[in-house]
Amino acid sequence: MLNKLAASELVLNDDGSVYHLNLLPEDIAGKIMLVGDPDRVPKVSKYFDKIEIKKNKREFYTHTGTLRGERITVMSTGIGTENIDIVMNELDALVNIDLKNKEFKTDHTALELFRMGTCGSVNPDVEVDNMLVTENVVGLDGLMHFYSDYAFENEFSKTFMSKFPYEKIKPMLYFSDWSKEMGEYYKDAKYHGNTATFPGFYAPQGRQLRLKAIDDQFLETLNDLGITNFEMETSAIYALSKLLGHKAITVNSVIANRRRGEFSADHHASEKNMIEWVLDRIIK
Repeated sequence: MLNKLAASELVLNDDGSVYHLNLLPEDIAGKIMLVGDPDRVPKVSKYFDKIEIKKNKREFYTHTGTLRGERITVMSTGIGTENIDIVMNELDALVNIDLKNKEFKTDHTALELFRMGTCGSVNPDVEVDNMLVTENVVGLDGLMHFYSDYAFENEFSKTFMSKFPYEKIKPMLYFSDWSKEMGEYYKDAKYHGNTATFPGFYAPQGRQLRLKAIDDQFLETLNDLGITNFEMETSAIYALSKLLGHKAITVNSVIANRRRGEFSADHHASEKNMIEWVLDRIIK
């Protein structure tokens, strides 16, 4: 690989910021909270003592400020692993590529990435309105098969692959796991589990409107294979973090239990509780 990047490979805006995130290196902190919904960004940053940076482009909104004397960033990613592919690569470029000269830096910087989202559970024992930390994750979207250097296997992945019955989907699967050292931040979470990241909201999550899903027992099958919950971003965050040398952990507020047909009575209150819970733990 050449050290000098072509303009077509690392696209920058006129002010030198990375193309999609519209950010310069000085705009982000070493600790970054990733949320899906742009509307959630100000819900997080309102707790900051001071907000230094407010930038946005498309669905990517970023606020950087200080909390209890420590610099911190919150950023929206939008929905799906295709957006995470953009976010992760451009965040890495901000800290590990000399944007002006488009050259790789000699010294590597590792970011701490905290995904803060909502999820549904496929485990009937998981109660709504509680925190669930992802330890292992399986991606059903196929993203990491486009990266030549990615490989990951552990006991969870081997067992899951050996028993996964859907042959058409099986070639798309890839796996990753959390940054275990970051688990110390959330050691008092009520639940730790294994997450499935889906490439869609309807059939991939077993929903059927006018179109039929591959199997109306899909979620039950995943639960039998050890899956606790599902969402749409974590597999790419974890896998790309490993490939790029960053640290990542996901905590989701469980707002639905699909096996029990339950939905949070007040998911806005659940979201607020999660934000406060996370901020209290990642910045003492």
